[in-house]
Amino acid sequence: MKVSVKVPASSANIGPGFDCLGIALPIYNTVTIEETVIPGTGIEINMMAEDEAIDEMVFENIPKDENNIVYRAVELLYNSIGQEPTELKINIESQIPIARGLGSSSSVIVGGLLAANKLLGNPADEAALLAIATEVEGHPDNVAPAILGGFVLSNQEDDGSISYCKFNWPEEWDLTVCIPDFELSTSIARSVLPKEVPMQDAVFNAKHLGMLVHAVNTKDEKLMKKALRDRLHQQYREKLVPGMKEIMEAFKHEDGILGCVLSGAGPTILIISHKYDLDKIRSTVKEIWSNQNIKADIRTLKVEEKGAQIVD
Repeated sequence: MKVSVKVPASSANIGPGFDCLGIALPIYNTVTIEETVIPGTGIEINMMAEDEAIDEMVFENIPKDENNIVYRAVELLYNSIGQEPTELKINIESQIPIARGLGSSSSVIVGGLLAANKLLGNPADEAALLAIATEVEGHPDNVAPAILGGFVLSNQEDDGSISYCKFNWPEEWDLTVCIPDFELSTSIARSVLPKEVPMQDAVFNAKHLGMLVHAVNTKDEKLMKKALRDRLHQQYREKLVPGMKEIMEAFKHEDGILGCVLSGAGPTILIISHKYDLDKIRSTVKEIWSNQNIKADIRTLKVEEKGAQIVD
């Protein structure tokens, strides 16, 4: 028996929502798990690029054994019901660019978990799947929208459980993801963050996170334009993303642009707009990055309201 799960990409943080906000996007990874019938074959992990923008060379450094994050998630699920995974074949079809701030790792973790859960007869409920996925990933901001779809505020409680709220993203607000042709690992992006921040910066983000959620709920564009400001991570990561400052400055005072934020740990930049010339967004970003010899894949997308789905 084998099960395939299609999982959306996600953009986390959305400005002030550091480690707690995420939104699902219609770019997908598909994870297929098959229980093999030949004893002693062990674990087989295969990765395939389904998008021309993905360099298959990056797969070479990804573990193909028990250290693979998909297998680690699957193992935790099996262990939670007192079992050990044995002969498994795991195929990962990747459309989500790796190390670009679009939740590629969360998507395969979630895909592996849901596929394994189906193989086992669905012993884990949503709460358990969220908790296990977060344990592997480290925080729920990407895994929550990957499982649930939509725009999600999530938190890992002291007992490891995940609490969340889903909000309706305004359909008329466009999301343009600007994906540069260079990688930025989450570990490097986190290494530049300070271990402590000034109290005024923490308060600033708390205020703006509240403003952001209210702006989304009420479709308040003026408030959204103010709400997307951040002092916890973007200013520190700016030096890791060439052109980021220039891109944000270019759209700062443009009517119809609600904001520019770093997608997750970067280097992808997410631009939120309403009734704005999308061709102008693309040409402006490409011009700024081309001046630094950076190519970009720029896509305007709607929110993926569905989370991970089992496919035939």
